Amino acid sequence: MYAVIRTGGKQYRVQEGDVLRVEKLGAEAGQAITFDDVLLVGEGDEIRVGADAAQARVEAVALGEERGKKLVIFKKRRRKHYKLTKGHRQHYTAVRIEKISG
Repeated sequence: MYAVIRTGGKQYRVQEGDVLRVEKLGAEAGQAITFDDVLLVGEGDEIRVGADAAQARVEAVALGEERGKKLVIFKKRRRKHYKLTKGHRQHYTAVRIEKISG
């Protein structure tokens, strides 16, 4: 059984036992998380989408928080004496999918 969930403005295809990094949820390690925004549930040849999948829930456990690789943002306007360098590191929460119900 698999499901497609939406969290942090992104969609993820998950199965039981999967470990994935999602945008920071603010959950502590070991805390249970429920994803209610389920877009699709599939089991074998049967696929439920939309209102049929709306009752489904995906339960997960937070494993901890981490930070992604540093991205360097560099802007330059030629002949204008303008250079700007910034960096960004995204915060993530690692979760393990425990159960897909519904």
